[in-house]
Amino acid sequence: MNKNNLFPVAKEGWIYVGYSVLIFIIFSIMDLEFLEFFSFLTIIFFLFIYRNPERATPFFHENSIVSPVDGKVIAITELNDKDYAYKVEMDSSYFNVSLLRVPFDSILKSVSVQRGARLSRFDSLSKKINENAELVFEDKNANNIKISHILKQSFSPIKIEALQAQNFLQGNRYGVMVSGTTTIYLPQNIRLNVAVGNELTGSESLIGYFS
Repeated sequence: MNKNNLFPVAKEGWIYVGYSVLIFIIFSIMDLEFLEFFSFLTIIFFLFIYRNPERATPFFHENSIVSPVDGKVIAITELNDKDYAYKVEMDSSYFNVSLLRVPFDSILKSVSVQRGARLSRFDSLSKKINENAELVFEDKNANNIKISHILKQSFSPIKIEALQAQNFLQGNRYGVMVSGTTTIYLPQNIRLNVAVGNELTGSESLIGYFS
């Protein structure tokens, strides 16, 4: 996802919308009304799934961290780890905007994508074998955040368009995930601003601050 992509439909969805329109035209020519109606609903479905709203990041403190996704906070866990002290888990469904956004002004230290299964998040194997992406961002003060995206039952793969050492501004787009879970790993010097059950909006909802 180019971080400057401002089209109302994310480019990852163009092929799905295009094929749906083509099928709609074919069924219209053949006068197959039921299939024509079904293909029209398919067009609406893909336009909704890949909607790409432009969002103005609210003015937070320069050390702020915003949500990288739209979704619901399902768990917050303290970690016994030398690099990260907390993890915040969020669940995103088909009703959420699928765009992934950078949580703070930073450089991308590392990125990896592993293709795999697409099991429900309630399946015990999902965290081990599901398709996933992992990114580590670092700001000018050497604050690090790791983000892990794990795909659930989805028709579309995770798509990441970000390069190692690439600079980002808070709220920039870096990919698409249709239906998945996102875990943000946060360092010790963090002041959290979220609670379990909160509904978050990508680039607009505050996760916390670096202290």
